[in-house]
Amino acid sequence: MKRKTAMMPSLVRAMLGGLFIAALTVRPSAATELEGVHFSDKYQSGNVAMRLSCVGLLRYKLVFKAYVAALYLGDGAAADDVLADVPKRLELSYFWSISGADFGKAGDHILAQNVDAQTFEALRPRLDRINALYRDVKPGDRYSLTYVPGVGTELALNGSPLGVIDGADFGAAYFRIWLGDHSIDVRLRDQLLECARQDVEGVHAALPAEHGVPRVPMAGERAH
Repeated sequence: MKRKTAMMPSLVRAMLGGLFIAALTVRPSAATELEGVHFSDKYQSGNVAMRLSCVGLLRYKLVFKAYVAALYLGDGAAADDVLADVPKRLELSYFWSISGADFGKAGDHILAQNVDAQTFEALRPRLDRINALYRDVKPGDRYSLTYVPGVGTELALNGSPLGVIDGADFGAAYFRIWLGDHSIDVRLRDQLLECARQDVEGVHAALPAEHGVPRVPMAGERAH
């Protein structure tokens, strides 16, 4: 028990910071349930419809399940447009308890690698607002981020909205944490977007990722 407790802080940091040794992606046509976590094929926000693109499982050191992620895209939206002003949604279902404060710290660190310093500072007030919305999660909890043009980016926990952050610029920037050039996990990003690209190309098989992803150091931590 002591050994398990001692490993928890480093495991949580790795889960948030991006050390994932294996990622598995499943197309919704093959399954909408992964590791006991179910995702609906579609999501409706007002009059905006979104479709499930891909579902992925990430493991830490091949043993510990970190979380299952799902990407939804608005009808007609292409993978290459995911960071444009189009409807999109991410659902993240967790297998470990994580402090609400850790989400903001990790998110800021990754976002700073995906936008320039001027953009980051311009977003600072709204980043503070969304960071204040995060709550502690326990195994089985699910966060969702939903961007709708003209509405903003909604953060919800287990289906209950926590708040909406305005601005197309904020939505485009914030989703870069998971889908940008220097995302939390590049391999997961590629897998989630690959299904959407295959839909356009008429290909119907997504391959699982089996290789390592370099760890992204947390804020205040020295890179090795």
